[in-house]
Amino acid sequence: MTTYVAVPASPPEVHSELGVVGAQLVEEIERYLAGQARPVTAHPLVTKTTAELVAEAEAGLMPRGPAVGPVVGPSSGLLRLLPDWVLPALCPRHGAGRRVSVAEHLELTALVIERYGWTRHQLRTAGGARCMKGAQLLLIRLGYGDEATALAAGRRIQAVLAGRGITQLYDAWNDVPGRTEGEVIYLLRQAAARART
Repeated sequence: MTTYVAVPASPPEVHSELGVVGAQLVEEIERYLAGQARPVTAHPLVTKTTAELVAEAEAGLMPRGPAVGPVVGPSSGLLRLLPDWVLPALCPRHGAGRRVSVAEHLELTALVIERYGWTRHQLRTAGGARCMKGAQLLLIRLGYGDEATALAAGRRIQAVLAGRGITQLYDAWNDVPGRTEGEVIYLLRQAAARART
């Protein structure tokens, strides 16, 4: 039998004005993750329960609705301008090594882009907008997931593109002239939905 527990969000410790600003993104990520039910299993390699496998099989028979992502709040101007390497110092205990699923990583990547803006041809702009890889890097630096999670998420994104007949790597796809933020968010949400199945 599997039980589900919500992972509680820890309140941010604020030591300075920068701590307040840095904590805003962390609080939003924690709220999203706290809303995600996580199965408690007997072994860490057990990823799905029998009930989840049955539900997944049944869901394959029903039409699917649009993927729903986390709610995005107002952005903080100062946090957007800070270099990524400063962020762990602002919130050193938040996320530190926190395991997130590939689907959660993809949803959080979409959240970062929605909140701070999207760009192409660079990881981030001076104003804080980020490409897909830049948003993934931010999450890793804040301690939400690790490089292995980001690589697995990249493979999911690549699989969605391959399903569309696109052979470009996703970072090259991100940089195509005419690409829009909406297309990027949609791709991330599609990849997240597939990662849940």
